[in-house]
Amino acid sequence: MLAYSMGIFPWFGDDQPILWWSPDPRCILEPGALRVNRSMAKELRRARFNITYDRAFSRVIEACAKTPRREGPGTWLTRDMLEAYKLLHGLGYAHSVEAWLEDRLVGGLYGIAVGRCFFGESMFHSIDNASKVAFATLVTRLAELGYQLIDCQQTSTHLLSFGAREIARDLFLQRLEAAGILPSTHPAKGIFPV
Repeated sequence: MLAYSMGIFPWFGDDQPILWWSPDPRCILEPGALRVNRSMAKELRRARFNITYDRAFSRVIEACAKTPRREGPGTWLTRDMLEAYKLLHGLGYAHSVEAWLEDRLVGGLYGIAVGRCFFGESMFHSIDNASKVAFATLVTRLAELGYQLIDCQQTSTHLLSFGAREIARDLFLQRLEAAGILPSTHPAKGIFPV
């Protein structure tokens, strides 16, 4: 949690030492700046997926670990990392958003919520648009709750299409401080509806 409060996040594989990252520039999304294109707006209106929060954290993070990466085989979510995030979930820091189709978990994401910032970590889907709907729903919810910042970590075309943008690391660290991110910040327990 100290690393997150300083704008640093872990990202490494089984065959690597523990590596910590703080990219410059940093990809962020301000919840009020969410952009939804026409096809995604139509998908959201369809209400095909039932979106829940913190109902299946372990299943979401396990599915994220099994989702193939574009960069190559393997996952950065090692067994130790899975257990660490599950512990953070139990402490109220890590949260999941789930997309269900009937009774099947078909997409979702997880991240760390502290202060008025959500640090996005990973997402998965087994049906097109499931994780995108989960993400758009989360961003809307975070805006309602007064969150100031979503840390997207790495820039992608997908995130840019939702309104994310790059900012310099120095500005990112200032934004963390403004969003109430301090080493002693308490978890955002209870803010995600059950």
